[in-house]
Amino acid sequence: MTDITHLEERIAHLIKTVDELSDTVARQDKELAILNDRVLMLMAREADRETQGGGGVIIGDERPPHY
Repeated sequence: MTDITHLEERIAHLIKTVDELSDTVARQDKELAILNDRVLMLMAREADRETQGGGGVIIGDERPPHY
């Protein structure tokens, strides 16, 4: 195998790897956008729940409201 053929094969392999990585990054970008939207929705939902005073989880040394 000549040096040029060997280099061409390596370049082809590297191009394929870069294309695969690019696809992976693009997919992950879409997934992150979806997850960010969901987190924002959950935060808004929790903020609404807190403003309505609809009870909640007692955290730490907080006393329940019936004391």
